[in-house]
Amino acid sequence: MNFIKHLILHVKKYLNDFLHLVYPKICLHCGSTDLIKFQVLCPNCYAQLPFTDFFEIENNNVDKIFWGRLALGPSGAAVFFTKNSIVQLLLFELKYKHNKRAGWLFGNMIGWALKKANRLNEIDFLIPIPIRKITERTRGYNQSLLICEGIAQVFPIAILPTVLFKNKKTNTQTRKDRIERGHNTDHLFGLKNADQIYNKHLLLVDDIITTGATVESAGRCLLQANPSSVQFASAAYTLS
Repeated sequence: MNFIKHLILHVKKYLNDFLHLVYPKICLHCGSTDLIKFQVLCPNCYAQLPFTDFFEIENNNVDKIFWGRLALGPSGAAVFFTKNSIVQLLLFELKYKHNKRAGWLFGNMIGWALKKANRLNEIDFLIPIPIRKITERTRGYNQSLLICEGIAQVFPIAILPTVLFKNKKTNTQTRKDRIERGHNTDHLFGLKNADQIYNKHLLLVDDIITTGATVESAGRCLLQANPSSVQFASAAYTLS
């Protein structure tokens, strides 16, 4: 019995050491070791995040992006994005450093905001914005799906990751204006098993919103299946 206990302790220590190697237990921003389990920011840096409170505000900045463009239901973003900020660091870790915990943290932020707000209380499914297959293979995951997983951790909602798919290659959206982005995303997405979302309330999820062109294209595609509503949630909203 003592041997078994010793073996279990040894295995636990090995696993903890391995996890610390893969996911160092230090704050990404300040280097503090004062972390909550599985988080990437210390409480002090987390408190510095520029939360938007958009999910509680009717006709917020994200809602307004789609006025006259797409019949979206209540929408919002968790935090403001600016250059050289903690939010930019988190997004960089998520998209280029294979740091899944950053995605789950963003999802948790959205989930907590949804629980607090009353504007988006009818949601049947979370729909992550798809990315190119080659990007997903290289990165190892779709960052929007990780954010959906983070939302579901605190606000349990089923995720439908395969209803919406990307159906053609497009050039990067970086440095394109609103009109160019709109043309670049025409017919960008396709649907399969559309009957799953018929008459359902959907929450479309992405990591960051700027002009809204990608969301507009994805939303138009989803609306072809006649859902009850399509709402939108983003981790970050870009300040111009």
